[in-house]
Amino acid sequence: MATNTAGEALEALKAVVKSTTDLITQLETFLHTIAANKVSDATTPPPSTSSPESVDALSLAHDSATLIKAHTTKLSLLIINEPFTPSAITKVLRELVAGPIPALASAVQICDADKYTTVARQDLAWRCHRVLKELKSLVEIIPLNGKILPNAQKNGGNGDRGSMAATGVVWAACDDVILLKKLGIAGLLIKKVEEYRDTLKDILEELKEYSEEVDDEDDDDDADAGQDDQVDNVTDQMQNTHISTQQMLDDLMNPRHIPRDDPDKIRERLESCLKRLRLTTLLYTAIIKRRLKGVPLSPTTAPATVTQRLDEVFPLLKRLPHRFGEVACAFYELDRDTIDRAMDSCFFDAFAASEMLMKPWEGQRDEFTEWAEKFQVGIKKPD
Repeated sequence: MATNTAGEALEALKAVVKSTTDLITQLETFLHTIAANKVSDATTPPPSTSSPESVDALSLAHDSATLIKAHTTKLSLLIINEPFTPSAITKVLRELVAGPIPALASAVQICDADKYTTVARQDLAWRCHRVLKELKSLVEIIPLNGKILPNAQKNGGNGDRGSMAATGVVWAACDDVILLKKLGIAGLLIKKVEEYRDTLKDILEELKEYSEEVDDEDDDDDADAGQDDQVDNVTDQMQNTHISTQQMLDDLMNPRHIPRDDPDKIRERLESCLKRLRLTTLLYTAIIKRRLKGVPLSPTTAPATVTQRLDEVFPLLKRLPHRFGEVACAFYELDRDTIDRAMDSCFFDAFAASEMLMKPWEGQRDEFTEWAEKFQVGIKKPD
């Protein structure tokens, strides 16, 4: 009788593991469509949960992730410690399926872009998607043979992560979701703009270093010959099957220095770019201080006009570091026409971003308005 009971418990565990992974897979797909901003009418929503509109999406996500983290800890211990108890594991999985797993997806569903911004909605979706993805990986490790995991599967090896490492990854993913409540919408937006600004600063430093390097006027012929030798050298090396890909890239991708005679006025363009790139990094700092730190976003009363303005300007703020990277590549190639086109695109976007945030959230003018007007003059044609 005891054997039959144990067998029934194991069969129940197998069924619950399958239903749990099936549910997570469904919700993963749903969250991915939101995270990638590809939601359509055909998108399958998560199972209905009783989440009134007054519920804060970030709070619901925080509480759901906290519960998932706690249940993951229980699950992790149950699959590696004697005695192996299928019924206890089944109980943990059923609790997950009945509450925090669908609630996590519901948090994303109620994170309406009109109240939280599309930026925050997509970010929350990515974080919650990662929680479910990593949780599914752990659930798939659960032994279904009636025995605890052997040390090899517990500790990992031969490319396998192991249950202990998988548990840690779920914890980290949950912590990322939990952090969002502490950050809040404004904090999340600030964090993103700070990251964009830091990338701009890195590009600025690279271009400053590049501006200090010039070809030696007396060695033009030697330099041309050196370039020919370099190409020949790389071609020869390509015949060697032992050459590393990185070495080939290093040989071919070293930026060309600006010649001293500079017939295409590359240096003049570079100096102009540096001045306006500095201005753009200052724009990001000013936006953080004068706009994002005072953004009037609350979970249930966010003005639609504010979220709309933020969702309009954020694609520009996110795109600018990439575009300045393209400018840097054009300088390294000494490609005058591409430099001009890329710089025009960059400074048009920077000007547009300042224009979108020119007015304060409430009212017509403030300190940032005055600063932005001066910025627009400088970004058009620096002194």
